[in-house]
Amino acid sequence: MAASGKLASFRLPPLPSVGELIKLYNLRAEKQLSQNFLLDLRLTDKIVRHAGNLRDAHVCEVGPGPGGLTRSILNAGVADLLVVEKDTRFIPGLKLLSEAAPGRVRVVHGDILTYRMSRGFPRSISKPWEEDPPNLHIIGNLPFSVSTPLIIKWLENMANRTGPFVYGRTRLTLTFQKEFAERLTASTRSKQRSRLSVMTQYLCSVHNCFTIPGQAFVPRPQVDVGVVHFTPLVQPQIQQPFKLVEKLVRNIFQFRRKHCHKGIEMLFPEACRAKLAQEMMQKADVDPTLRPTELSIPQIRALADAYAELCAHEPGLFSYEFREEHRLKHLTRRGKTPMDSFTDTPTGTSPILHNPAESKKHGNQEKPH
Repeated sequence: MAASGKLASFRLPPLPSVGELIKLYNLRAEKQLSQNFLLDLRLTDKIVRHAGNLRDAHVCEVGPGPGGLTRSILNAGVADLLVVEKDTRFIPGLKLLSEAAPGRVRVVHGDILTYRMSRGFPRSISKPWEEDPPNLHIIGNLPFSVSTPLIIKWLENMANRTGPFVYGRTRLTLTFQKEFAERLTASTRSKQRSRLSVMTQYLCSVHNCFTIPGQAFVPRPQVDVGVVHFTPLVQPQIQQPFKLVEKLVRNIFQFRRKHCHKGIEMLFPEACRAKLAQEMMQKADVDPTLRPTELSIPQIRALADAYAELCAHEPGLFSYEFREEHRLKHLTRRGKTPMDSFTDTPTGTSPILHNPAESKKHGNQEKPH
């Protein structure tokens, strides 16, 4: 997805260098916030090129920090740049950039995990999901500590077409720890194949663009950094609710070295575990002795469809969590609480609904479909 050629001709007026701004405002990367500054403008320009053609584009930059990547984005000729920065120390330097590019930079002091991106840009830039992506990009050199919760949040937004995806198939170009980037793009049977691989690839076309050596950052992290580009698919490869897919994949990969049936069994209460797990595997026509890393997305799609069908026939089944059953058993053995009817539920009966109190509690929940 890299755009070849030089960046657009727009150039910022003379400004203090990023290094000079760091000294001017006495900025330091905070270790507890996993901050690492990328000061080499050749590398920030390269990140921007891999985002695609940004001429007259709308861009949200996540965690701009001292503004190195921000300068490269502006020099690419964007029409509108929204920067969201949580750390108050960086706001003065970002406002300096805003003044140097009047009308083109908006600085928001806030947390990207809670910022309502759906209100950040005019709806006029939206494109129907089935058409080409809108001229809107999310770009960021992410702090390592925020990578996992943020990408999971955006994947759920993508599945539900909310947040930054109310505008259409918004593209993202983001940095991650190299190992994390490899997990995002790992293929079936790869050692790096993980829950994250499946959750990303069933929703996106994802590309590991290039690796930035750790020595390019200040302070130098102990790992290299990967730049990853995401484009949402027109049709997700699994047509089930995100929460259902996430629960299925999480259970499968919690026993990544065992056969996949081990994790699938944990979707069901002990009283009917073997029966329902076998039924689900047969419906999906998936070999129960495959390991999680060997499962292809079409096979996981078949498992998700089979699980959704079982949940539709057993209301309340989707809300079951085996860890809660294990906790109740543990408390019962210690004599601290009466055991629910998990253990004496007839095989094939929904253990959630077997308990009248639980039936009332879960009866109004929306069924996955």
